[in-house]
Amino acid sequence: MANGNFIGLIGLGVMGQNLALNIARKGYSVSVYNRTASRTEAFIRERVTNEPVTPAYDLQTFVQSLQRPRKIILMVQAGSAVDAMIESLTPLLERGDLIIDMGNSHYADTERRLETLATRGLLFLGTGVSGGERGALEGPSIMPGGTPEAYALVEEVLTRIAAQTEDGACCTYLGRGGAGHFVKMVHNGIEYAIMQAIAEAYDVLRSAARLSTMQIADLFERWNGGALNSFLMEISFKALRKVDEETGNPLVEMILDRAEQKGTGKWTAQSALDLGVPAPSLATAVFARTLSHFKDDRVQIAGAMADSLCHSCPLEPRDLIEAVEHSLLLSMFLSFSQGLWLLSEASRTYDFGLNLSEVLRIWKGGCIIRARMLNFLREIVQEDRENPHLLLSPKAQAFVLEQIPFALRVIETAHTCGVPVPVHSSAVDYLLSMSRANLPANLIQAQRDFFGAHTYERIDKPGTFHTEWE
Repeated sequence: MANGNFIGLIGLGVMGQNLALNIARKGYSVSVYNRTASRTEAFIRERVTNEPVTPAYDLQTFVQSLQRPRKIILMVQAGSAVDAMIESLTPLLERGDLIIDMGNSHYADTERRLETLATRGLLFLGTGVSGGERGALEGPSIMPGGTPEAYALVEEVLTRIAAQTEDGACCTYLGRGGAGHFVKMVHNGIEYAIMQAIAEAYDVLRSAARLSTMQIADLFERWNGGALNSFLMEISFKALRKVDEETGNPLVEMILDRAEQKGTGKWTAQSALDLGVPAPSLATAVFARTLSHFKDDRVQIAGAMADSLCHSCPLEPRDLIEAVEHSLLLSMFLSFSQGLWLLSEASRTYDFGLNLSEVLRIWKGGCIIRARMLNFLREIVQEDRENPHLLLSPKAQAFVLEQIPFALRVIETAHTCGVPVPVHSSAVDYLLSMSRANLPANLIQAQRDFFGAHTYERIDKPGTFHTEWE
């Protein structure tokens, strides 16, 4: 190791450990450091065998063990921990060294760090990583953003450790500034929406169609063999099949119905509002998780109102099952549609330089939202790169028109049976709104002008107008 190790990694949680092993198993020597020395010792003792991994127990030794220009991956908790680690590292680094933040950082933090480090002559990449613990070890989807100069230093290793598909490595340079972390944030927003849509399908099937958990698992597995094929469908039917060893019941039936979140879905909804992009399904999925936390209130209200809100299912189970499959397809497609529109507007506003076809390509393998549908989405994007939400495409129009009668049936049936389907409903409302030449916003403008003299535009002549309404 006369010239030092090729790359360094700080932060040996499970993701960090797996990523270090992935890099080492691809033939690159790795130095590792963790703030808690005992975790480093346990990693080396329990998981490293013949891989070229070198432990360091202080930052100076860690930095000195690396080839120049140094390349250091951070796998630490997003927020202040990243800033603290950067502040500890920078006095030990030299001009041209590179720090790569592979945590779930907010894109605005990434842009701030990039600018600050540039004044010190240091390079920085904000890099989203998706795939969970297994993906980190076997090949994740990697979403780097920053400068081309910084990416060039690690392009080879990142593309080697990424998931591989028939379309190549699931890693590419995405664009300037915080592009990588913005793409990962929207990825997670889409993930929230699809997870919620699958959960709603499960709820309709158990509560309205009266299917057992195992029957739903079988159904999800069958759907996963077709157009709904995706990682999230795969893990859903596998989760439904898991039996609780203590009770003998399906484990999912023993899990408290209170969903947690780490913030990336909320950031996506906030960014959509900031940029003025309609992303109702992505935002609704966040609110659904928030609402799930009010368990005590829900139980109390259900005791008073549930019987009055629930009625017998108006559809035969077979018809409802078919409708749910199509409604889930529509929700998935429109969740991607909203996410791509948000990416397009962010790229224009923040000058990221995103290529949406490439974004979809690197989502095809390794990541949580990988799905067969991505091929169809890429076809539409490649035909018209100025179609941010896909809905101007004849292919997209034909697809959604085929699904929407079923989705309407699901929503009506679910509401009759007292089953909430917020993402399925929001997807339909989004589509109906986008396909209306005239919306009732004219009345809203009249109301705003009435109480606040906010003015309005007319349909018959240019200009801005105000009326004395009384």
